[in-house]
Amino acid sequence: MHIGVAGNIGSGKTTLTRMLAEHYGWTPKYEAVTFNPYLEDYYKDIPRWSFNLEVYFLTQRFKDVLEIANSDNVIIQDRTILEGVQIFVANNYEMGNLSDRDYRTYMDLFNLMMSLVKAPDLLIYLKSSIPHLVSQIQKRGRDYEKSISIEYLTGLNDKYENWISGYKGQVLTINADNLDFENSPEDFAMITDLIDAQLYGLFSE
Repeated sequence: MHIGVAGNIGSGKTTLTRMLAEHYGWTPKYEAVTFNPYLEDYYKDIPRWSFNLEVYFLTQRFKDVLEIANSDNVIIQDRTILEGVQIFVANNYEMGNLSDRDYRTYMDLFNLMMSLVKAPDLLIYLKSSIPHLVSQIQKRGRDYEKSISIEYLTGLNDKYENWISGYKGQVLTINADNLDFENSPEDFAMITDLIDAQLYGLFSE
C-alpha cells in the first residue's frame, strides 16, 4: 500500500510522515531535500536553476515510486511525484522560471514516467494558511528558505487547493493551522482516527 503526505512548504509533511510511520509501523520514504545538489542555488537564482532542480526531484521521486510499487510493505511518502509536477513545476512555469522548451521537455518525461506507475492508494493533504506556513518556516530556520517570498508561497498554496479540488483518487484533507500534532497527543490521535476510518472504508471490501 502506498500512502502519500502532501502539503506546502512548512505544512508539517515530514514530521507527520515520521510520526505516522512510527505509529503504524509503516516504512517512511522521505523527500530528498538535504541531499539535493541544486536546492541552495535554486533559492539564490530560481530562473537559472528551476529546470535542473525539478528534473532532479522528478528523477528521485520516480525511483521512489518504482521501489514502492515493488514493495510488499505499507509505505508512507513525504511528498509525491504528482504534486512535484502539478504544484511546483506548474508554479515555476507560470512565474516564468521555466522556458516553454524546458517545460515541454519536462512534461514529456513526466508523462512517460506516469505511464509506468500509479497514484497513491491514499493521499493525506495538510491544508495550511500562509501565516501558518511562514511561522513554521521561520521556526525551523533553514538558511536556504529565508529568501522564499510570500508571493511564491501563495502561488503554491493556490495550486494545492486547485489540485486537491480536482484530485480523482482517495484524499484525506487535514486543516493543519489549528493542530500541533507533534506536541499534542490529542491532535495526533484525531489524525490517526481519521486515517483509520479512511483506510477501513478503502480496504474493507
